[in-house]
Amino acid sequence: MLVLYAGDVPREPDNEPVVPPDPSTASSLIGLDDLEPPDWVTVDEQVVAANLWRTLRGMPRAVRLVVGLAWGTARRLTLLAAIVQVLSGCVTAFGLLATANVFTSLLEAGPTPHRVVASLPAIALVVGSYAARALLDGIVAAVQGALVPRVRHAARDAVYEAIVEVDLLAWEDADFRELVRQGAQTGVSRVETAIRGTADVTSSLVSMVAAVATVGVLNPWLAPVLLIAAAADGWTAMRVAKLGYESFLRIVSQDMRRYVLERLIGERDLAMERHALTLHGTLLAEDRRISSGITAEAVALARRQNRVRMAGRALAGLGSGAAYTVLGVLLYVGAMPLALAATAVVAMRTASTALANTMQGVNELFEDSLYLGFYRRLLADARARSRPRTGVIAPADPSVIRLEHVSFSYPGADSSALTDVDLTIRRGEVVALVGQNGSGKSTLAMLLTGLYRPTTGRVLWDDVDLASADAESVHSRIAVIAQDPARWPMSAASNVRVGRLEHDDPDGQRWASVLRMSGADEVVAALPHGPQTVLSKQFRGGHDLSTGQWQRIGIARGAYRDAPILIADEPTAALDAKAEARVFAGLEAASRTSTGGPARTTVLITHRLANTRPADRIVVLDGGRVVEEGTHDTLISQSGGLYRELFEIQAQAYRTG
Repeated sequence: MLVLYAGDVPREPDNEPVVPPDPSTASSLIGLDDLEPPDWVTVDEQVVAANLWRTLRGMPRAVRLVVGLAWGTARRLTLLAAIVQVLSGCVTAFGLLATANVFTSLLEAGPTPHRVVASLPAIALVVGSYAARALLDGIVAAVQGALVPRVRHAARDAVYEAIVEVDLLAWEDADFRELVRQGAQTGVSRVETAIRGTADVTSSLVSMVAAVATVGVLNPWLAPVLLIAAAADGWTAMRVAKLGYESFLRIVSQDMRRYVLERLIGERDLAMERHALTLHGTLLAEDRRISSGITAEAVALARRQNRVRMAGRALAGLGSGAAYTVLGVLLYVGAMPLALAATAVVAMRTASTALANTMQGVNELFEDSLYLGFYRRLLADARARSRPRTGVIAPADPSVIRLEHVSFSYPGADSSALTDVDLTIRRGEVVALVGQNGSGKSTLAMLLTGLYRPTTGRVLWDDVDLASADAESVHSRIAVIAQDPARWPMSAASNVRVGRLEHDDPDGQRWASVLRMSGADEVVAALPHGPQTVLSKQFRGGHDLSTGQWQRIGIARGAYRDAPILIADEPTAALDAKAEARVFAGLEAASRTSTGGPARTTVLITHRLANTRPADRIVVLDGGRVVEEGTHDTLISQSGGLYRELFEIQAQAYRTG
């Protein structure tokens, strides 16, 4: 029999047998088929439920957003773009009026040569207007080419500036994580398209107004009839965009699950288990099942949108037909000269083209305005989840860390992770947190370091409540060694130094010391390019490490940070016994006297209770409460105590007989 022992304390079996679920009855492998949509979707559902006019009134807000970004990024370019767009429309109107003069000259009585010669100045004006329009279009393209990348950069920077400031606990909220994905991807991309759309709509709108105004000048009866087509196209564009957004809201949950599946199928970190568990067919079948529902919705959406487009085109055609009918009547009754009628035809065709471009732009801009809600909501939500700067600075090296009646609950949890915890830790102490899985050890460590804020109660460093202190001043005083350390895609040297890049270590003593203590010196020595080896397979020539090697790098990173408060959360779970002894000896030595400063306060979390013996104090947690506290000798002598029970369970494995 092959036994793999991971070091966790085994739990007592329940009296009731555990019956595994029947896979044949499961309707969903990833998530739930009836997965509830994120909370922020409810706002969008209200938008969709609103009538068309009320929804249309929300468009200016989107325009203000992108114009505000453009104005804040490059004022001169934004102003130049607006001026050029207006000039382009004015040139269109001027060209149409010049066209009227051409037809008037050509259709006057007299010999043809004389009429042609007489029309040459008007023809020159028409040609000049077309040339000017082409030049202005080129200037518009150049201005947009310079403006749009700047605005996109500003929008992306604003999103990530907001995200990096959010409270750590926000990342426990699945809704917020999905909002970050949608806002940072869809939202930012829509900012770019909305900038281009706003410019295009402005240009087309000015041209359309110029053409319709020209038609109205020629005869006031033509303009209102021509606007019937505009109204039909406008209604079609808005309705089509709204149908698309309604469809998006219906499949947002399925889209979330498909995104998860894409990662499960395509990520390298899961490749080994995908092969070992022969999950390829299972995952592919699940992806096809979810995708088939999304595809069916897309097909149904296309049918609904096509019906709306057909109705809109029919109405627009009736409007155009009515306009030409009115024009014919005007000619028949002699209310409009033939020359002006010819100009009216050109103006109506120009107006129709400008109208189509305007409605297409409005359609895209209206759709952008809906999706820009992700961007606005992400910025607002991220700022609401960020800790305000209070100006209160946490102690540089607190002499006492004190928890007073601290309780903590994770977002959406039915029960508390910690309940009414009182604890005092003094500078220089090595305190071990012990307990079964789920007892609250890691959560308590997060509260001690200010990474989490308590639901109730206070965490004090000396006399400063961490809830009122600036987060950066708190976090700069801590170092955390995690069981599963971050695998930064950078060089080995930067992976160790990333927590204190500003440290001056000209002789490399700090670097050499932390590598020896953590055992990372052996890891770095085996790398093909030494400390400059990039630790990521995402890059050509990059190198990856085993779990145990990454843990050594993480330990070295925490030690290099040289913070007055050190949290070591299962730092050696993936190390062999020899490497583990080396690390714990180094951590104990570093705790007694940190580099160039007073003794370091160390909080150690481990399931391997043999490592807790040198600790100054052992705190035992059970069900989110502190149930025992004392030295190893004190706790092991307590008959019936939880610590003694857990220690004996582990010790039994090493005894014979």
